[in-house]
Amino acid sequence: MADSDSYLKWAACLLRDLPSGCDTELAVIRTPITPSEAQIHAAVAGSAADPPVLSARALRRTAERFRPDAVLAACTGPVVDVLVGEVLAGLRPRPVFVSGLPGISIPATEKAWLFRSGCELFVLHSGREVEEFSAVGRRLGGGGEIGLARLPFLHTREEVPVTGPRNRVIFATQAKVPRRREERERILLTLAELAGRRPDLDVVVKLRALDTERQTHNERYHYQRLWQTLAADGRVRPDAVRFAVGPMHEHLAHAAGFVTVSSTAALEAIAQRVPLLVLSDFGVGAEMINLVFEGSGLLGTLDDLALGRFRTPEDAWCKANYFHSGDESDWASRMVSLIGQARSGRLVPARSLLDGPEYAAARRRARLRVEVPPNVLRVGYRAKRRMRRYLKALG
Repeated sequence: MADSDSYLKWAACLLRDLPSGCDTELAVIRTPITPSEAQIHAAVAGSAADPPVLSARALRRTAERFRPDAVLAACTGPVVDVLVGEVLAGLRPRPVFVSGLPGISIPATEKAWLFRSGCELFVLHSGREVEEFSAVGRRLGGGGEIGLARLPFLHTREEVPVTGPRNRVIFATQAKVPRRREERERILLTLAELAGRRPDLDVVVKLRALDTERQTHNERYHYQRLWQTLAADGRVRPDAVRFAVGPMHEHLAHAAGFVTVSSTAALEAIAQRVPLLVLSDFGVGAEMINLVFEGSGLLGTLDDLALGRFRTPEDAWCKANYFHSGDESDWASRMVSLIGQARSGRLVPARSLLDGPEYAAARRRARLRVEVPPNVLRVGYRAKRRMRRYLKALG
């Protein structure tokens, strides 16, 4: 089950990588960040059917009917906690609860561990992530095992058919960074400069969502809106760049270059051997969600982008970060072992660090996200303000 576009994409890909013979069901839990129909369809591209959007009660009834051996809670932290700790608590037989993070998770954070500490298996995607979260788990306690996986949507160039020329420069947006409007405008102006200097290139701003759609994180200054303002002010030619949505691997199949401030899509570009650039103009660190790219050889500036100077990553960095060999991945075997323990009655459930009376009120507020339809949440101003304060505190 997933609650947003990025988590849904991750869950759908992860399920496809399960061993043959596994019977799976995928659903979207209804919350204020539920993806649109178009986002759902794009996230599960290649599946026989789009997954249904279920309320918390419907999800519980589905789980009782399906009687799963394992439940993958592919959701934002507070939703994972509520689903595992309340909505799906008491299922018989008790399933193994699995969770994880859908992209780059460096540096490891205590909040990510706390919210998923009620799960028996926490899936991560690099040796560096496993090392850092293992240290967090030893320090805080609680939680279960940590499993290693390859990011399931890293398609190689051989896996993606190319039907046209490689003449696109793809800018992959990130909802949270950079935060300031003028910083985002600088990126757009540089893309327009590149388009003017290199008319042979098709410069594309790859959006996570249209301005009218929801994302995992709110985007205060949407790039498409900013571009329209810049064009209206005569600062850019309206058709200098174009905006697009859809699966990233399809865009990368036509890419001559890729650029981002911080995006998991940078790893997709590496997998398809597309030269790329991670912008360092706005800082490099945890706040910019690009700390992981230190030492990669990919950091560059807007000046590099304006001149079309893209880079390739260092081999040593790749091996330590997301490009380990497939035989090192152990998340599926760990899950099968845990399922065996559950079936034989030997499974010791993970201990959630958020159980207890001191967290009860916060958990009840978080449960609104999976019980109250989004349109109802928008009605009460005070309720909405309290929810915003709570979600801000949760990060």
